[in-house]
Amino acid sequence: EMLRLKEERRKREEQERLEEQKRKREEEERKKREEERLRLEEERKKREEQQRLEEEKKKREEEERKKREQERLRLEEERRKREEQERLEEQRRKREEEERLLQEKERNRREEEKRRLEEQKRFLEQ
Repeated sequence: EMLRLKEERRKREEQERLEEQKRKREEEERKKREEERLRLEEERKKREEQQRLEEEKKKREEEERKKREQERLRLEEERRKREEQERLEEQRRKREEEERLLQEKERNRREEEKRRLEEQKRFLEQ
């Protein structure tokens, strides 16, 4: 009887030891799976953050490009207006100069006519 009880006890202890080993293995596997899940989750978050940062960068760059283009167009328009203004001003100066020359020519013609008539008059008076 003693031997039987001893054997039963040994078997029970062995069974408990095996069950404890199994429980430990399962717990370690569960921990590994959880660690892997956390690692993958962290990687996913990093990728998403990287993608978000890249999209923000692209957006900023596009906005800056648009601003530069707007500024370029604004400067181009200013230059065009300035050139047009200068062209019109040059036209006006030319017209004024032509008008002045015409007036001077007309005045010279009248003076010459007047002088000629006076000469003719003196000649006739003699």
